[in-house]
Amino acid sequence: MPARASIPSHLGCAVLGLLARRPRTGYDLAKAMERPVGYFWTAQHSQIYPELARLEGAGLVEHEVVEGAGPRPTKRYAVTPAGLEALRAWVASEAEPQAVRDLETLRLWSVWTVEPEVARELVRTARARHATALEAYRAELDALVGEPAARDRAHPLFASRLTLEGGVRARRAAVEWCDWMLEQLA
Repeated sequence: MPARASIPSHLGCAVLGLLARRPRTGYDLAKAMERPVGYFWTAQHSQIYPELARLEGAGLVEHEVVEGAGPRPTKRYAVTPAGLEALRAWVASEAEPQAVRDLETLRLWSVWTVEPEVARELVRTARARHATALEAYRAELDALVGEPAARDRAHPLFASRLTLEGGVRARRAAVEWCDWMLEQLA
């Protein structure tokens, strides 16, 4: 009998959240970690397989072998009832404070040390990055507009809509902030 874990790591919860939406292979999980999860949480491909092994050892996921393109058997993972319960417990638990590590803002905090054109270029680059992310979020959010499931709070698309809306609002604010900084640097 596998050992049961109370609440898995944050990465484990990200994996459980993806598997709660639908069963996936390790490759599928790695792609989903790039997008859409990569908008708000990152993990390397090399971190996913060991995490799957931990989750499976804890009885939170299980796999079935399916035909795949590679020389080794392909495993498709699914969340177990215990895994879904662990995910629910994590979602409902009190969030611990997060350390803020924002390299862009850290650089901007010392922008006074560089030449004005270097400062403006730093802000223009940041603005372009935020604008690109904003457009990606908007495109995905627009694709959900006609989906009735995106209004059903018990459906994964509802949560996708909420997080995409948060992404749109945050990126819009970041673009506005960059525009304001460019005015200040003029």
